[in-house]
Amino acid sequence: MFKILVVEDDRALNRSVCSFLKDGGYDTVSCFNASDAYDAIYDCFFDLIISDIMMPEIDGFEFAKNVRALNPNIPILFMTARDDFYSKQKGFRIGIDDYMVKPVDLDELYLRVGALLRRAQIASSKKLVVGNLTLDADEYTAYIDNKEVSLTVREFNLLFKLLSYPKKTFTRSQLMDEFWNSDTSSGPRTVDVYITKIRDKVSDCDGFEIVTVHGLGYKAVLK
Repeated sequence: MFKILVVEDDRALNRSVCSFLKDGGYDTVSCFNASDAYDAIYDCFFDLIISDIMMPEIDGFEFAKNVRALNPNIPILFMTARDDFYSKQKGFRIGIDDYMVKPVDLDELYLRVGALLRRAQIASSKKLVVGNLTLDADEYTAYIDNKEVSLTVREFNLLFKLLSYPKKTFTRSQLMDEFWNSDTSSGPRTVDVYITKIRDKVSDCDGFEIVTVHGLGYKAVLK
């Protein structure tokens, strides 16, 4: 059974989230501040963390940053009232995996938790198979019908990211923030160039397509 840590100082919301997830088959541990959450993390293994941002003494940003330093792979989902772009950008740059704005729909939260746990299992295996394409993150290699496809590291990372989150739209800015250095002189349209190259190199793949979301960016759609 997957074990989930819920760090939320609103006790009523904390109880609601934990109860809902338990009904869905997950084991949950409730903490009302980051200090108690650190103790819980040291005491047992968690598969996923749900955390608020605005908490007393230690906020969610510092908490997530410290957790990420200890465990680079555990999925972290922010559940917060902060709906501004700066907070979202800061969270993703720290290394969180998903972001939900309160009031949270518990059914949607349940779906996102399931998706994050599935992707965590993919990441831990370091291998992603979609149709006749296999991506091996240990070797940074791609194979179509067992024939190696030449991808640069950045092309590989972009493709792995899109396929790890099927149907999720990533803006050009999000992809730039993650895969280019902050001091790069390249603009967001650089992503278009890379996507064109990737599409050409994996044109023989039968399991997905990279779709342009006009005015935003790109997403992978499974066939």
